[in-house]
Amino acid sequence: MAVLDELKSIVQPLELGVYEGMRTQALQRIAKRDADDWPVLACAMAVGCPVWAEDADFFGTGVATWTSDRVELYLAG
Repeated sequence: MAVLDELKSIVQPLELGVYEGMRTQALQRIAKRDADDWPVLACAMAVGCPVWAEDADFFGTGVATWTSDRVELYLAG
């Protein structure tokens, strides 16, 4: 939990208005795998950033996906 608390200084929540316009496109890309994940994908698409996830639902959506081990390597470097 301490690590997650530290992330608050660099991770900022997005207001719905920032990513809501990407809903349809995000659902088209991810609905067959897990439609409930559309907000995460829409946020990534709206701000042009990768997704940090351990499942493969985001693979093939057109957005880079980082797993925890890759994030750890990046942050350690």
